[in-house]
Amino acid sequence: MAKGVGSMMKQAQKLQSKLAGIQEELAEKRVEGTAGGGVVVVTANGQQEIVGIKIDPEVVNREDVEMLEDLILAAAQEARRKSQELAEQEMQKATAGLIPPGMNLPGLI
Repeated sequence: MAKGVGSMMKQAQKLQSKLAGIQEELAEKRVEGTAGGGVVVVTANGQQEIVGIKIDPEVVNREDVEMLEDLILAAAQEARRKSQELAEQEMQKATAGLIPPGMNLPGLI
């Protein structure tokens, strides 16, 4: 029995190390969310952090700031969604066969 526990602990350590590596990789990966046909582009990393915003100067209009705010919000939400999907895909690849399907381990992503 002690041998089985030791083996499980080794597997857990390997998984933890693998997940830490994936988190580092996700910090370097980028996804973009766009709005208004690309006049607003928000870039996020694989850890769901917004790392950049580009706005086409043509869309900047003092008379319609609300529209620009809506475009930024829409692009940011899309970037965050894509970032979350990327993280989930990477975690699924890393844990294939180790974690039963449908089992969610909090804190991994």
